[in-house]
Amino acid sequence: MTRRSKVVTGIVAVLALTVGALALVLSHNTPCGVAPAVPTGMPIMKAAVYRCYGPTDVLKVEAITKPIPAADRVLIKVYAASVNPLDWHYLRGSPYIMRAMIGIGVPDDIRLGVDFSGTVEAVGAGVTRFKPGDEVFGGADGSFAEYLTARAAGSIALKPSNMSFEQAAAVPIAAVTALQALRDHGHLQRGSQVLINGASGGVGSFAVQIAKVLGAEVTGVSSGSTQAMVRSLGADQVIDYTREDFTQGSQRYDLVLDLVGNRDLLDIRRVLKPHAIYIGLGGGGPNEGGLIGPLKSAIKESLLSPFVSQKFMFFTADLNANDLSILHDLMQAGRVKPVIDKRYPLSEAAAAIRYLEAGHAHGKVVIDVLPQ
Repeated sequence: MTRRSKVVTGIVAVLALTVGALALVLSHNTPCGVAPAVPTGMPIMKAAVYRCYGPTDVLKVEAITKPIPAADRVLIKVYAASVNPLDWHYLRGSPYIMRAMIGIGVPDDIRLGVDFSGTVEAVGAGVTRFKPGDEVFGGADGSFAEYLTARAAGSIALKPSNMSFEQAAAVPIAAVTALQALRDHGHLQRGSQVLINGASGGVGSFAVQIAKVLGAEVTGVSSGSTQAMVRSLGADQVIDYTREDFTQGSQRYDLVLDLVGNRDLLDIRRVLKPHAIYIGLGGGGPNEGGLIGPLKSAIKESLLSPFVSQKFMFFTADLNANDLSILHDLMQAGRVKPVIDKRYPLSEAAAAIRYLEAGHAHGKVVIDVLPQ
């Protein structure tokens, strides 16, 4: 073995040991703690919390202290929330690399949920954007609870008057992801041809509608049982993946939005035009965590992209007030409407996540926090 080979082998060995040690540290699960008593005299609320990482069994609905808004925040009475894959990633602490940011061994924040809709109950001293009684929707930590606080300048917008709280709660993460994928990263133009793999899911059901708003010709890929639903959202063509392999078809696309991640990238290339864009946001189920989980697909995309004429990419959506306002206007005008598959009470938040994890949700899964 040459000196150079020895050096390379040594570097690879050190890297392998480092990654292994990191994975060992991050994958450690501390046992669930016992819920402490709520301080006497403090206002309380019900919330779905997790005091350790694990499957949905570790998620419990408990009485915890009701939050008080700081000067720049609003207190929101939550009427409805919706479930996203992000929620079970947090619940399981998977992929393990996430734990470097959300807590090693146990979660730093025991509250779960992001998407919400409800009414503003109180505002901090410095808040002028909202007032008590405003009906709002958006994203903030701990939405699987009767109350939450959120930055007034953060990811909040007024709820469309023609949408229920359930419908509004279904929007934030999924619809903003679809909007940014098509508009900002897919650069969708009027007349563009786009294929959406996973068109009946949470993000997919919004992507079909938003792509039509942007003037595209839309092909949706879904199961046969959801074809009518996908067509009703505006898809021009629908491919039943149980009967037809879309990568073997003759149609070529300007953009492929892959929300499933079940096909090899080289197979996907067959249906891309020479300078098309592929955006991969799917894959990585609850049993496919490991150290980096679905980020493996993102790495593959970044490695392939420099060597081909097409662009392969992955991105993380930026939940923000401006895009929520755009979606507000689209919903108010009747051009985008959320699709809700199932509804669960707050007491069954764990069951709602289990249903989403199974991978067969058609549209969004909603948690009814307070009676409407």
